[in-house]
Amino acid sequence: MATAIIANSGNFKNLLTYRKAEAIYDLTFWFCERYIAHGDRTKDQMVQAARSGKQNIAEGSAASATSSETEIHLTNVAKASLKELLADYEDWLRVRDHRQWEAGSKELEAMRRLGRAHNDGAFFVKMAETRPPETVANMAIVLIKQEDYLLARQLAALEKAFKEKGGIRERMHTARTEARADGWDKALYSKLDLAKDATALARTAQEMRSAIDRAARSIARRKGWQ
Repeated sequence: MATAIIANSGNFKNLLTYRKAEAIYDLTFWFCERYIAHGDRTKDQMVQAARSGKQNIAEGSAASATSSETEIHLTNVAKASLKELLADYEDWLRVRDHRQWEAGSKELEAMRRLGRAHNDGAFFVKMAETRPPETVANMAIVLIKQEDYLLARQLAALEKAFKEKGGIRERMHTARTEARADGWDKALYSKLDLAKDATALARTAQEMRSAIDRAARSIARRKGWQ
């Protein structure tokens, strides 16, 4: 089976990381509209960081068909953008002397369970409407940390696949090699098919084997394998 040069690109909306990033964006937009003053640069920075996380996952998935390197790079950009957003939420709590949920606290554990069970922005926005702003900020922090973990796993899988299968340049090289081998196979078959009898066929086959052995030895010497 011939190697496909252009790999199938996945639907980014099916990615768990994209759906969770979209939920983070929806919640962040809602939070900033209500609790950060218009004209405050932090508002634009937070919304843009949330959007960058979501959009770079989508763009990386779209680029996967032709460039594994671009997919990995954009996924890393998404991860970095959400780290920036995480720091903004933590700063919002800190400068207002609000509590950030501690590891093992009942609030954090409850939100972690909800974050694992839901990836719909509307679900979290509806929750936020009945909670105080410091609770909403903590909700967003939990979701961002879960997303960071998922993106780390996604990046590890992408890097592993790149090492094993390569990108488009490696696939093009494999496809060219397979095409040359296929052409060589046909030429050998045609030459054998010209034999007039069984004796001539056996002699031609032996000559070919000898030629292949000589070529293999020459390649091995050139590569330093003998």
